[in-house]
This record gives sequence, structure tokens and C-alpha cells, in this order.
Amino acid sequence: MSDVDSKKRTQPAWQAPTGSKNSQLYLYNSLTRQRELFIPQNGKQVLWYSCGPTVYDASHMGHARSLHIFDILRRILSEYFNYDVVYCMNITDIDDKIIRRARQNYLYEEYKKTVQCPMKLLQDVQPAVKVYQEKLLNETDPDKKTMLEKILKKVEDGVTKLKQYLNNDSSQDNSVIQKVLEDSRDVLADWLDAKSGHEVTDNSIFSLLPKYWEEEYHRDMASINVLPADVLTRVSDYIPEVVEYVKKIIDNGYGYVSNGSVYFSVSTFDNDPNHSYAKLVPEAVGDCKALEEGEGDLSISQDRLDEKKSQVDFAVWKKSKPGEPAWDSPWGKGRPGWHIECSVMASCILGESLDIHTGGFDLRFPHHDNELAQAEAYYGNDHWVRYFLHSGHLTIQGCKMSKSLKNFITIKDALENHTSRQLRLVFLLHSWKDTLDYSDNTMESAVQYEKFIGEFFLTVKDILRNAADGPEKFLKWGESELKLNEQFQECKCKVHDALCDSVDTRSAMERMRDLVGNSNIYIRDMKAAKLLPNSILLRNIAVYLTKILKIFGAIEGDETIGFPMSVGDNNTNVEDTVMPYVKVFADFRDKVRQVAREQKVVEVLKLCDEVRDDILPELGVRLEDHEGQPTVVKLVDRETLMKEKEQMKKLAEEKQRKKEEAKQKERERQAAKEAQRRIPPSELFSNLNDQYSQFDDRGIPTHDAKGEKLSNKQVKKLTKQYEQQEKVHNEYLKSQSKD
Repeated sequence: MSDVDSKKRTQPAWQAPTGSKNSQLYLYNSLTRQRELFIPQNGKQVLWYSCGPTVYDASHMGHARSLHIFDILRRILSEYFNYDVVYCMNITDIDDKIIRRARQNYLYEEYKKTVQCPMKLLQDVQPAVKVYQEKLLNETDPDKKTMLEKILKKVEDGVTKLKQYLNNDSSQDNSVIQKVLEDSRDVLADWLDAKSGHEVTDNSIFSLLPKYWEEEYHRDMASINVLPADVLTRVSDYIPEVVEYVKKIIDNGYGYVSNGSVYFSVSTFDNDPNHSYAKLVPEAVGDCKALEEGEGDLSISQDRLDEKKSQVDFAVWKKSKPGEPAWDSPWGKGRPGWHIECSVMASCILGESLDIHTGGFDLRFPHHDNELAQAEAYYGNDHWVRYFLHSGHLTIQGCKMSKSLKNFITIKDALENHTSRQLRLVFLLHSWKDTLDYSDNTMESAVQYEKFIGEFFLTVKDILRNAADGPEKFLKWGESELKLNEQFQECKCKVHDALCDSVDTRSAMERMRDLVGNSNIYIRDMKAAKLLPNSILLRNIAVYLTKILKIFGAIEGDETIGFPMSVGDNNTNVEDTVMPYVKVFADFRDKVRQVAREQKVVEVLKLCDEVRDDILPELGVRLEDHEGQPTVVKLVDRETLMKEKEQMKKLAEEKQRKKEEAKQKERERQAAKEAQRRIPPSELFSNLNDQYSQFDDRGIPTHDAKGEKLSNKQVKKLTKQYEQQEKVHNEYLKSQSKD
């Protein structure tokens, strides 16, 4: 056997490809204020706790933003990165805001039942206004000051009308009283609470309000496609656990009892070499305003402040005052502090160390910093949370959206103008950790994105309906297909890199939009060349985009491609049911139009256009006619088509208006031109006495208005104008003589 033969019979060494480095998931961690490589503590399992709502009023778009963001992050970690997420969220149903609002609502409703006399109403509103005016004078926050001014203005206007009503003896208009009552609700409720709040003793009054708003909250979340938590905790269900948690904090040396309340000793905790207070916002330590807001409106009286060893200490258990709900504890009747609630509930479900904790940006200090301190004091560790993710604010015209500022738009109100998908898209199109200003322009960007992507899906579906079956559908790839596929693969890489970069959905959405734009160019070029677009490649692109948008929560249902059509009563997909019939009709219409063109039957062509423009849109069907191509059939919801029709009507009217304006300008120009032709050259400059003072025998100016002689250049220019007018005028005279 030769050497060559023996070499051929020996398997050669194999070289592994070098490949490229895989992107890894990084998350922006508020604990370090930078992107950190995400490493769960237990393999693929992720223990995640999220601060939920305090349920005392309607959920607004500020809540919708945070909840959408956490829903998007959760879906992407679960469905894109394939982590096994255990998602726990709390409902705060015991809180100073809830207690105050529940008391005020109760007292106000009782007051409404008793007040019958307008004079009595006036006597009560006037002192209530004075209390509110004093509140306004002491307020330093400009946004809150503006809100209080608006409330007072409305009430003061109401008081004026009520006085006029009382001065009119013949007036029997009870609606004035009701209007003043309603406009004065905040002022009266505040006044009634200060006067009689301590008399409210029925604990059920404090539970009815949060129960009602929690039910509304869950309805709102379902309406905007936010997934329910794996575990939902309520403070009212965890009172025994709170008591035991507080006991251990005291036993560990970080809490102290004072006058029936229990406070967390910040200095003791911070001086321990194993602990550090205010990990998230260390620069905020000593911020009295933030600390007071964290303690709650009902917990910042002077007697409460005097109970604490230090102003920076905070309550973990509050002694209940008259007019507040109360539970038994070793320290007397009381209720949980706000911060302890989350530490206890998260610990009960997820244990001594969480992978992720999420919440709004404004909760960092003192709420989340106090949560961390309590839990780490309880467990004796320094890593209760590994990654803290905070969502950015939602503002309206630069002002933070807030219940306390009464400048919020409820989720229900927002859904009257935009769909759930459009709300989600607007959040996907912006960075989750940055401030977002909610406006018509912001929402319009989401509407246009949805329309752009949606039209692509409809176009691809039409191409697939008309594509060949069997082996014939596998068309040879040319340069155009190779280029589009390269753009497709590049898009997938860039989307992946964006999601690895702290879940940058904004960049991912932009890359997806670029891919749709490139696909549209490909489809356009193929149609222009009268070639069939590659249906398999386009389908793969559409399926990918649909998959990503499903992961983002922007598409519900089982659709393989695109936004799903509404489902009928028997759970049948409308598109699957209706499209075969619509397609048969569209093909028939194409043949009718072809015959009508050949035989020049104009009326039939008009009827075909009428079906396309007026009848089918009412049924949610759009037909798009393309010269030399089969009609494109798209099922679109009726409301969208009606809006399109209205826009087209407006555009046509605007086009006609501009056309009429152009015609009128042309008529005026011709009239001016005609008037100019009639002027004899000798009179051309005769009316310009403000510019010229002397003329030659033909009427051409020789001196300016000041009597100074014109230069030769100026005279030459004027003479040229004179000669031109002479020529034009002579032509006019000739035309007149012919007539």
C-alpha cells in the first residue's frame, strides 16, 4: 500500500470553527447604577418581586406604564431568554392613603345624606375653604400648589353661585346645591375628616375601599393584556407574619418599641460593618420631605416624631390612633408600617434573597431602601436583592402623573381613544428606565408603527394566498432574495443584541421596522418587474416578527402571522372563515373589470369602484387594485377602514380646495396681466410720485422723490420697462382692433 493510499484511509484532523461570541443578558441595576451581567442565584430560576398598586383609586396611565414595563421584562426573560420566573406582586390594602380616603369617602357620603339646607352647606363650605387656603399657603411643592389652586378656584366659584342662589328667593334649582357639593368634595372631605375622622371605628369601612379598587385594578390589567402574577399577596392577609417579622428585627437589635409603635434604628443598622443603609440612594439620607412621605400623612404628627430616637428612623409597626384600623400585637393595637409590608410578603414567598425586585423610580428612597434594610436586618445578610430594576416616570406636559396631584388619565379613559396594543407599543418604543411624556404625538407614533407593521402582515398574507402550492413554491433565489435574507439575519442579530442590552425594546422595535421597510422595497421591486416575490422568505420574516411581538405582549392569540382578527361567538377565527369567500368575490370582480375595460362599459367600472370604496370597507374588507396584478385582499377592522375613508375624504377635499385656490390665483394673475397690458406706456410711472419727482417727455422718470438726478443705469432700466410696456400695450391695441 502506498503512502498516498494510507493517508487517504486515515481520517484527517477536524478543526472547530472559531465562531462569534454570544451576547449575554445585562440588566441596568439600580444598586450599581450601571448595566450588570444577569446571573440568577439558582440556575435558570428567577425569584422576582414587584411592588404592586396601593388600591384607593382608579389605575392610571402612570401605573399602566410601570405595569406594562414589568410585564414586558417578565415576558422577555421567560419567553425569549427561557428563564423560569416566579413572579410575586403585592397589593397594598392597608396604608395611610387608603385609611384617609376611606374615612373621607364615608364621612362625605354621610354628610350628603344629612345636608338639605343650602344655608347649612354654605356655612360648612366656607370654613372648609379657609382650612384649604391655609394648606395652600404652607405647600412648597409647585405641582401640588397648582393642584390646590385649581381645587380652590372651583370651590370658590361654587360658593359664589350658592350665595346668588340664596339671594334669589324664588329659586328652586336643587342642581346648584348638588353641583356645589360635588365641586367641594375634596375640600369638604378634608374638613370633615379633620373634624370627625377619629370617630370612624368600623374596620369594614377601611376594607371596602381597597376591595373595590383591587377588583377594578384586575379588570384594567386584563384590558391591557398584563399577565397576572404567579403569586399575589395582600397586606391584610399577612398581619401575623408582619408581627413575627417585626419581633425578630427587635430581637436582632435593629428595632425598638416606643409608645406602642416600633421603629427601625437606622444608625444601629448603618453602623454595623456587615450592613449599609440606603444602598439605592445614599445621597437622600436625611431628606426629611422624602422620609415624611414614606411614613404617610397620618404618621408625621409631632407626637409621632417625638417617639423616634432619630428623625431618620422609620416605623415598622404603628400604634393605631382613633379612626384607624387596628390589629393585636405584643406592643398593643396597631397596624403595619408601609415599608415592612413588602419585606414581609416578599420574604414569605421568595425567601432570604431575591434575584429581581422591580418598582417605580420614585420608590427608590425611602421605600425600597427601607425594604432592603428591614429584610437584611431580619436575615442578617447584605444581599436581599441582587438586581433592582426601576421604571421611569410617565409625565403629562413635563409634570409627573400622580393620583395625589389629580392630573392622571385613567386606563379606562386611555382605552377610549387607543387600543391596548397601541398603549403597549408606545412603551415598547421607549426605554423602560427613562421618563416618557404622554401626549398625542407620543401615541401617534405608536399608531403609525402598528399601521406600518400591520400593513406588512396583510400584504404577506395576500402573497401567501396567491402563492403556488407544492414544489413550485420553492423559487430560485436571486440577488434580491439573497440581499433581503441577509437583512433578515442581520435584524435577528441586532434584535437579540438589543434585548441583551438591558432589554432595549426601543432599539429592537426600530430594527424590526427597518426589516419591514426592506421587505416592502423587495415586494415593490418584484411587482414592478412583474416577478413573483418569494413567499417562503416573506413568510419566515412575518412569522419572526409575529413571534417577537407576541413575546413583547403586543399580539394575543394563536396567529402565526400578524395581528389576529376578532374571533366569533363560536371561537372561530373570522379571517379563516371569511377570506375564501372574499377572495372568490375579488377574483370575480377582477374579471368583471377586465371585461368592462375591454368593452368600455364605464358604468360597470364605477360600480366596481363603489364596491371597493364604499361597500366593502363597511364590512372590514380592503381591496387594493394594482395595474396588471391580481387585486390585493386585506381584512382590516371596520373602524380603521372608516378612519382611512374619512382621511381620504379630507385629503380629497384639501386637494380640491388647493386646486380651486390655484385656479383663483391664476385668474387673478391673468386679470392683473390684462390690466397691466391696458396701461399706456406714458402712464406707466405717472402714479409713482412718492418715488420720482421729474419725468421726460415720454413719461420716463429722470429725478427721484428728493429731486436728485437718477443715474444712467437707473434711467436705462426704467427705459427698458417703458419699451416693454409699449410693446405689450401695442399688442393689446391690435387685439382690440381685431375684435
